[in-house]
Amino acid sequence: MNTLEKLGAFNVWANETVLQRLDEIAASGQEIPTVVLRLFSHVLNAQAIWISRIGGQPQPVKVWQEHDLPTIHRLHEQTSEALHQLMVHADETELQRLISYTNSLGNSYDSMVHDILTHAVVHASYHRAQVATRLRDHGFGPVNSDFITYCRELSAAAQAAVPSL
Repeated sequence: MNTLEKLGAFNVWANETVLQRLDEIAASGQEIPTVVLRLFSHVLNAQAIWISRIGGQPQPVKVWQEHDLPTIHRLHEQTSEALHQLMVHADETELQRLISYTNSLGNSYDSMVHDILTHAVVHASYHRAQVATRLRDHGFGPVNSDFITYCRELSAAAQAAVPSL
């Protein structure tokens, strides 16, 4: 697995980890803080927007559009693995391809697909950290969606799959 593919798989895992924590809060009858829903909506909106830009499609959502938990689940299902699959299947020509786009502030840019895919994961990590902080600020235990935690779980799963002699 190359680095970009691993980052894509990490991003899926990290988003699922956050969603599991949000589901736990909702199942306990407590209200998920609005700021948490806003931030995590933004993570998934950004994924959807970058996927659409790479594919030359219209932007499907607004960058700061807010969603309820069921909609966040649907958006995760539509975007997280799709982003990962772009990372898995992109060849060197695709990774070097320039994408022209206009950001939410109306500024036009050209960026390579490789840089966009890397940015999508880094951007999501930044905002997942904000989600963890806001959860803690509101009295909930934070969620650990660190890359190294993913690597440890991946390593433990691989070791468990090796038959003993």
